[in-house]
Amino acid sequence: MALGPRLDLRQSQSLVMTPQLQQAIRLLALSNLEIETFIAEEIEKNPLLESGPGDDDRAAPDTGSSDDGGDYDGDGDSGGDDFGDEPITADRLIEAGDAGADAPLDVDYGAETFHHDSAADSSLDGGLGLTGASGTGFGEDGPDFDAMAADAPSLVDHLLGQAGTCLSGQDHFIATHLIDLIDEAGYLTASPLDVAQRLGIALHHVERVLSVIQTFDPTGVGARSLSECLALQAKEADRYDPCMERLIANLDMLASGRIAQLQRMCGVDDEDMADMIRELRGYDPKPGLRFGGERVQAVTPDIFVARRGAGWAVEINGATLPRLLVNRRYYAELSGGRQDKGSKAWLSECLASANWLVKALDQRQRTILKVATELVKQQHDFFTHGVAHLKPLTLRMVADAIGMHESTVSRVTSNKYLSCARGMFELKYFFTSAIQSADGGDAVSAEAVKSHIKSLIAAEDPAKILSDDTLVDLLREKGFDIARRTVAKYREAMGIGSSVQRRRQKALQGKAA
Repeated sequence: MALGPRLDLRQSQSLVMTPQLQQAIRLLALSNLEIETFIAEEIEKNPLLESGPGDDDRAAPDTGSSDDGGDYDGDGDSGGDDFGDEPITADRLIEAGDAGADAPLDVDYGAETFHHDSAADSSLDGGLGLTGASGTGFGEDGPDFDAMAADAPSLVDHLLGQAGTCLSGQDHFIATHLIDLIDEAGYLTASPLDVAQRLGIALHHVERVLSVIQTFDPTGVGARSLSECLALQAKEADRYDPCMERLIANLDMLASGRIAQLQRMCGVDDEDMADMIRELRGYDPKPGLRFGGERVQAVTPDIFVARRGAGWAVEINGATLPRLLVNRRYYAELSGGRQDKGSKAWLSECLASANWLVKALDQRQRTILKVATELVKQQHDFFTHGVAHLKPLTLRMVADAIGMHESTVSRVTSNKYLSCARGMFELKYFFTSAIQSADGGDAVSAEAVKSHIKSLIAAEDPAKILSDDTLVDLLREKGFDIARRTVAKYREAMGIGSSVQRRRQKALQGKAA
């Protein structure tokens, strides 16, 4: 058989992921605040992009709909959820494979159709009680919690300031080194012997400076153990007598509930023992946490849900999304001048990139709104009656219902939060595993089972603590077919102790009451 070159024609299909399509998919997984940062970076790179209200010469591509809110009217249909005849989503973009198409830029943002662009000026404001554009519940003159948090000194700064007023020279140098070794809870993380060897200073000198630091505010700072921290606070309160000293030295016995044995060691009666435990419970085991630490970042909702008539209104939080516009006037000025071939190609690339980004952001909002509307539809009983009525739900169920790929729904629901009358929830919260019903009925959500376990334990009699086996029987009476190990797993996930731990805890509370 002779070997030789030959020419064949083959026809096949393949999916080409252009950079624009990859960007559109990546945008789905970002939260509104992350999108805001992304847009700011794109504006810096592309001179044709700008944020702000539109006019005749600055507009975004017309995507076929001006409604940025959706309605679920409770009867199985989405009432005001207008996504056009052909929903434009990342799935549709991938199918089309066209990243270079340029839609006409003829949308009038001054028109009445764009009047309601956020929860601040729509009917959701009344439903959710949100009066500020940021969706925090405060108006423009409301308190600025970020500004308050910015002025809070750290624990290290607080201690260094006190050390500077009472120590100097070598003592101040040792104190500075010791303060650097104090963790955020207020505990010294190294032994004085290690510090003395590291600095080449006598041990008694380091211990003397440490004793000075232990007198600083907050009381208990600089301790090397929980016992020492509580002892410092008892001394400050002038309650460190021999009985309290024995109690603090045997905290393990107190934690294990050996009250009678501990009472004999301290040599006190029941009333004095209860007073000592009550005093001990009033101390702070981590005094440093009231200072500094990482600032708590408030969660900003991406979606608002509020009751509207017999159904629910679903809306994107437009207050956290700056409007991105293409400056057509600037493009006309640049393209009208004399240009070389490279400048003309660069300007065309900027225009195509700007148009695509505006279009991709609009498609992102439509996709998020469509998924959120389906979530409200599937979990209608949760929004109406509470967590006990949360239904089992998977990504595939939502994807099949709205005609999207499961991975697209996964990206949409990551890092997104929904605000409703029942609180703030991550979209992932609504996807829970199923627990089979004991009576052969519909399966129930794992979160609903957790809610029932929590309610049963909260209402238990201190004299009759419910064991896991008892909880299994009570849940079976409610129609939940669940094993004992599953009850234990859910209980531990909620941070609830075992029956032995709860009995011991309630006994200590009774002593301290």
